[in-house]
Amino acid sequence: MFKNPKYQYGPMDRFVSANLNFGEYILNKIWEHNDKVAMINGLTDEKVTYREIAQEAMNVAISLTRMGVRKGDVIAVCSENRREFIGTIIGICCTGAIATTINTGYTNDELRHVLSISKPKYLFCSPLAYKLHIKIYKSVSHLKTIIIYGDENQKNTILYNDLAIVSDDRTNKPYKIKQNVDYEQFQPVEVDGQNDTLFILYSSGTTGLPKGVVLTHYNILVLCSPTVTMPPLKTLTITPWYHTMGLASSLLTLVRATTVVYLPKFEVELYFKTIEKYKIEQLTAVPPVLVALCKSNLQYDTSSVIVAHSGAAPLYEETAHEVKKKFPSLKALLQGYGMTEATLIITLNLNPEKIGSVGTAYSHTVIKVVDPETKEVLGPNKTGEICFKSIMLTKGYIGKDRKEYFDEEGFFKTGDIGYYDEEGYFYIVDRLKELIKYNAYQVPPAEIEAVLLKHPAIRDAGVVGIPHPKNGEVPIAFVVLKPDEKLTEKEVQDFVAERLSNPKHLRGGVRFINEIPKNQTGKILRRELKNIAISNKSKL
Repeated sequence: MFKNPKYQYGPMDRFVSANLNFGEYILNKIWEHNDKVAMINGLTDEKVTYREIAQEAMNVAISLTRMGVRKGDVIAVCSENRREFIGTIIGICCTGAIATTINTGYTNDELRHVLSISKPKYLFCSPLAYKLHIKIYKSVSHLKTIIIYGDENQKNTILYNDLAIVSDDRTNKPYKIKQNVDYEQFQPVEVDGQNDTLFILYSSGTTGLPKGVVLTHYNILVLCSPTVTMPPLKTLTITPWYHTMGLASSLLTLVRATTVVYLPKFEVELYFKTIEKYKIEQLTAVPPVLVALCKSNLQYDTSSVIVAHSGAAPLYEETAHEVKKKFPSLKALLQGYGMTEATLIITLNLNPEKIGSVGTAYSHTVIKVVDPETKEVLGPNKTGEICFKSIMLTKGYIGKDRKEYFDEEGFFKTGDIGYYDEEGYFYIVDRLKELIKYNAYQVPPAEIEAVLLKHPAIRDAGVVGIPHPKNGEVPIAFVVLKPDEKLTEKEVQDFVAERLSNPKHLRGGVRFINEIPKNQTGKILRRELKNIAISNKSKL
């Protein structure tokens, strides 16, 4: 009956619609925005309005039901960011079916794995995704129908446009849309919002194969029902919509009537050109993107940018200062901390003075920091594993026992190491599983990486632990040099040794490689670095 003084509590400020159906909620919201431009492809300049997204979503929903889709069916979407993506997702939501978004960059084994988790009957995909993965799609027995974006049909597939866009083609196929669905007559399928699954999304899989995260209509509805209205700043994003950060934040921006400029992939010059051309006011980017922008010498007008949001990986304080130099009009560089299991956010920093912090507990969220060994709940400035509860917390993983991931109080064990200060602001140190165990010390790789990135000749860096017969593990650094720069292994080791304590010295050595392997959200794939270390090969 009393709050725990060592827990951190977020505000209780969300009020959701009485009908806990996310499809109905977002459809009604975007219909209000009418002919305002919702999304712009920064590469092609193609625009789509809120009304067009809503119309396509309703058309897709009706076409899918005519094809036999029923409440609880699983429908996959595998595509890079393109105009059809969001309308597809909202259309699926309205049918009562479950949407699962699939990374276009999955290997064959990863793709088979996630398809075996969610078992979709239907698949929407881009021509690129179809070309990359058609053999896998055809080998999956539960996948019955493939729907392709664009104008080029493939054998035994259906075109998205036939489901979403009215045409004069008189072909007698039940799914083919012959006239636009009337908004006033449309009614999304009824759902039990607190219990019915809306999304099956996948954990990032940086330390193993992805897990299927179950999110309900209510999870997403609470996220997209903020009581504090934010100004609709024109936003640039490159975060893939098949990832939670991209998908959930895009749905949130749609509710807020924001115009989003998106790019299918990241290229430094194209990114700067897009900012200048569209007078972008707000950036949403992962730290590696911000690092790449700061280290570029390209000159473009970035004065329109006033807010930048960063998440999905640590944003070091030095990087934050460089970002402010690169974008002279920037009023706030705000960092957040979250994960798929939280629907999106666990903490959010709205205080530009707290550089390096991921912020305070998010709405309807309770956080505690626990000693990994003793399980004692820790107070301010004591480092331990971050655990949280939230209205937006996942129901669990498909096919996994909750006991492995939730404690006896229902807190989710994040596996992240961090602490909070006297004001309740959190700081992330590293992943629990990624800490290097040197003798009796726990060495955070991220701390060594932050130091390496300060070197003027180093463009990027990654650190992992490798086995050592005497010390347990020792740190080894993988370094990417800037063009035309040269460094020796000893120079890098000395640079770190001058700045960090003895356990953090690079006793495992230094490898010079061409690129640090990362997933689409900027997290370092440390298992790949460990494989390189074990193989005793570098990639120069």
